[in-house]
Amino acid sequence: MPIPNNALVLVVDGRKMLFFRNQGDENQIDLRTEDHDERDDANHDGDLKTDAPGTSHSSVGSGRSSMEETNFKQQDEDNWVKEAAENLKKRALQNDFDHLCIVAPPKALGVLRKALHKEVEKRVVCTINKEMSGRPIPDIEALIVSETKASEPADI
Repeated sequence: MPIPNNALVLVVDGRKMLFFRNQGDENQIDLRTEDHDERDDANHDGDLKTDAPGTSHSSVGSGRSSMEETNFKQQDEDNWVKEAAENLKKRALQNDFDHLCIVAPPKALGVLRKALHKEVEKRVVCTINKEMSGRPIPDIEALIVSETKASEPADI
């Protein structure tokens, strides 16, 4: 489905959150930056850990197995994406947008889908599974146009 005029476009990953408005129409997309935010990625996973991974004792015998380490960097990225979902929820409840297009890499898109409010879900017209947060606006526009044209039914 083509992206209508005034549709909100979210481009998000574990570090950046970009909001655009389509100032064009369904035939000619024209994204304008509305809001953006970037997470401070100064903490590395090793800086966040304070101890070695835990171990558990086997209930039978004397065996021990180590537990999987928590990936704090991934947790930070997931929380950042959930923050984007919360931002969308606030905007949807204020009727800030009627149509939404989401562009995010696979992992971020999965976290975002789980965190979306029902009011936001109703307004999603397009989701694109691709990392685009570091790309210029014309590249994002071209991707959206190519993805929405590909999903249109072919003329008979």
